Amino acid sequence: MSDNLPLLIFGAHPDDIEFGCGGIVAREARDERPVHMIVCSRGEAGSMGTPEIREAESRTAATILGAHLEFLELDGDARLRSSAESAIALAGAIRRIRPGVVIAPSVSENQHPDHSQLGRLVRDAARLARFGGISELNQLAPHSIKILFYYALSLEAEPRDLSAILYDVSDEGTLAAWVAAMEAHASQVRAKPYVEMQLTRARSRGLSAGIGHAIALFPADPIVVDRLEPVATAARCF
Repeated sequence: MSDNLPLLIFGAHPDDIEFGCGGIVAREARDERPVHMIVCSRGEAGSMGTPEIREAESRTAATILGAHLEFLELDGDARLRSSAESAIALAGAIRRIRPGVVIAPSVSENQHPDHSQLGRLVRDAARLARFGGISELNQLAPHSIKILFYYALSLEAEPRDLSAILYDVSDEGTLAAWVAAMEAHASQVRAKPYVEMQLTRARSRGLSAGIGHAIALFPADPIVVDRLEPVATAARCF
């Protein structure tokens, strides 16, 4: 990510971004890129922690990562659905923040339904943000993002029809911030080993590429380059 346009990341629930790609947030923010995290519920349908607790945990995690956090109310936890109204609301956020890169949950079906629903909504919103004739967005200038990536919160949620790019999060500062941000969601990590699960996935990805830890991102569309030099290396070390 060579320019300094904002990075915008969406999560369906208060901990999704931190668990799914918190290391990327930490590294990009440390490199002085403005990072915006938008969470589309307060986890009110969850089994652990109240919405108030989970919002507070999210704000603590965002501070650790160096990101700006906001909550955008759509249909509620466990109630996200595809609708023009929700897609337009997300398109409004894209127009307001004007990011270069947008990251959203994957659209794979074998996961919490809010994740895949939000991934599809963000995909639609990125298109709607470009269209100048949408009356609800008239006060904001149209905006075209450069690329949409998906992140996966579990192995099962990784798209099978998209090739991953691996983001290196191996350095100690990035890893420490990522772990601290995940652990800030104390109501969740007390119940299940979420931190170990995410670190294990990142370690496996990293080892396959000859580095320490890596987070997989899945481009929604083919990536276009005009020279090969920016392509760092391939994930093949055996």
